Amino acid sequence: MTRRATLAGISAGLLLLGCSVGAPTKSEPRPESAPVSATSADATTTAEAIGLLRGGTAFVNQTSYRSDVDIASQVTSLSHTDNVHKRLTAKVAAPDGAIEIRMIDDEVYMKTSLFRGVGNGWMVLDPARVPSDFALSFAPGKNDSGGSGRLIDAIVTARADGPEISGTIDATRIAAGNGISFRPGPGGVFPDSARRHAFRASLDTEGRLVSFLMPEASGLPNASLRYSDFGTTVTVARPPGAVAAPDTLYPQLGLGGGK
Repeated sequence: MTRRATLAGISAGLLLLGCSVGAPTKSEPRPESAPVSATSADATTTAEAIGLLRGGTAFVNQTSYRSDVDIASQVTSLSHTDNVHKRLTAKVAAPDGAIEIRMIDDEVYMKTSLFRGVGNGWMVLDPARVPSDFALSFAPGKNDSGGSGRLIDAIVTARADGPEISGTIDATRIAAGNGISFRPGPGGVFPDSARRHAFRASLDTEGRLVSFLMPEASGLPNASLRYSDFGTTVTVARPPGAVAAPDTLYPQLGLGGGK
């Protein structure tokens, strides 16, 4: 994976990770249409499971939490987020370097070794100059360091068995944002099987989403999202000696950024 493939950008004040999909595989045969009654039952089952998943992410706006993202053990991120008190620390590691983010209220600090001509010290970002796909915010709907909402939006089928939920997800529909993200391979297309990629998720005893896993298959690497440490205090220190980010940084942010 190249640097552009592994680091797609930063969104919602948190780290967006992306990974290119391998060469397209042969198209798999399309399943025959299911009877209307079966289709209706599947839709109801899926809607109920998705409802559990959406309810399981309500904690994002209610308490502090930790989120961990791992893509093929090549790109990882660790974030501690408190949207109530507007505090965040986040780190991403990729084969070619790393990024660290600190947020305190409306202040955004960044240190990185992934961009050209910006040095490796702490910088203060000007929110007005940050590209839209690098949207830094504690606002509801944009403040999930794990990016679970984008995954849930791309679910095709799902079934709940107690706290365990499994089904298929359309990896081509996972929108850009923080967390797990995939890009098509060299041909600019995803294999057909990526549209019905397996996933499994787990809820804890309080109904909170604690894991969302996608196994390696059909040219996609394995990817995982985990939440933990609910209610833990998130302490963020302003980095000493931070300087205003240079003009050369902003064009490199977002989905087209990187070396």
